[in-house]
Amino acid sequence: AHNKDEFPPAHTAEHLLNQTMGRMFGCERSRNMHIERKKSKINFLLTREPSADEIAAIERKINDLIAEDLVVSYEFVDRNHIPDGVKLDKLPQDASETLRLVRIGDYDICPCIGTHVQSTKEIRNFRITSTSYTDGDFRIVFKVAE
Repeated sequence: AHNKDEFPPAHTAEHLLNQTMGRMFGCERSRNMHIERKKSKINFLLTREPSADEIAAIERKINDLIAEDLVVSYEFVDRNHIPDGVKLDKLPQDASETLRLVRIGDYDICPCIGTHVQSTKEIRNFRITSTSYTDGDFRIVFKVAE
């Protein structure tokens, strides 16, 4: 059971952002995020603060993925049949033996029980409204269009 009522476009954008940050900066998926309809924030551990050009490139990449209209799909697997590259280190200890994997096209796959859009085009637009960097903690605040 899932105890949060997330805004599906923002939650799906969070998946895209996690994958994009990993690809661009080699960081792990965020452990700290707050996803809401009006604004969302997510933190990444980085060794340096991204430049303004890099922040613009992050935003551009997410909007390119939205425009690609990638299908969001689900599959249920047991822990013994996890595809290569899917990490389980962020699952709660009480997670079941059967896991739901969320795929966004060929771009991202991860275990998740949250709500998502059916395709990335439903996100419509992604905008980074602010960023901050303190002691290795890089925060991105973002909005998605409704």
